[in-house]
Amino acid sequence: MEYMAEALRNKTVKLTILDLTWNRIGDVGAQHLADTLRTNATLTTLDLTRNRIKNEGIRHLTDALLHNTTLTTLNLCDNTIDTREVHYLTLTTLNLGWNKIGTLGAGHLAVALQNNTALTTLDLGNNEIGTIGAEHLARALQNNTTLTTLDLSSNQIRDQGAQYIADALRKNSKVTTLDLSSNQIQTMGVQHLVDALRINTTLITLYLSLNPIGDEGAQHLANALRSNTTLMSLRLWDNEIGDDGAKFLVNGLENNKTLTTLDLSFKEMGKRRQQYMADIFKYTGVISILFLSL
Repeated sequence: MEYMAEALRNKTVKLTILDLTWNRIGDVGAQHLADTLRTNATLTTLDLTRNRIKNEGIRHLTDALLHNTTLTTLNLCDNTIDTREVHYLTLTTLNLGWNKIGTLGAGHLAVALQNNTALTTLDLGNNEIGTIGAEHLARALQNNTTLTTLDLSSNQIRDQGAQYIADALRKNSKVTTLDLSSNQIQTMGVQHLVDALRINTTLITLYLSLNPIGDEGAQHLANALRSNTTLMSLRLWDNEIGDDGAKFLVNGLENNKTLTTLDLSFKEMGKRRQQYMADIFKYTGVISILFLSL
């Protein structure tokens, strides 16, 4: 890593994208890269996924970013960091998925988000931020005016966390894509989100797959689809939705003229549910992408 970092300092090198995924560069390698980033003026995208970088390495990288105004996309997915050292400054895209951020790290990020005016995409999937972490981030979203894409999948935020996010959606007018997949969200959490969608006119894409919302949750979503004119993509893969829930959703689409992408994949689909799914084509004149498992 030392030799590559040294080569990148050569002003004749015009590299803009560097992918170092799965190279185990560790904190020492991160430090070499950081020394390069302080002076490099061409690199815009850096992928450091799964490189065994810990907080010390992140500290070097973030210190370097204080002097770098060129790098806009940084992928730190699947390392071992908790975000105490993360300051994203001029970055527009930051991937921190599969780290060990937790509730405390979510709090640090939330403080930074309140004042950040550059970041548009933030991936925090699989970080065990929990309900309290969701509360921290939701408060930040109420004031943030730049973030458009937020991935909170697989974070165990549950119904209470969904309520915090829903409260933020009532005030936030920037987020267009929200991933809440695999968060143990049930009927009550869906109800909070649906209530927020009656007010929010910005959200375009919503991922709720792998949450046990059941038939009642599907009914809440169906009610939202009848009146919502903003949502264009809805993902509901494997949500423990039965025949009744499938019927609710199909009926909810009857007058919807906005949704273009719909994922209603189920683990098992009997004849009755297949009939309901077939009825989708009677109502959905605008859907162009449909995911079904027959």
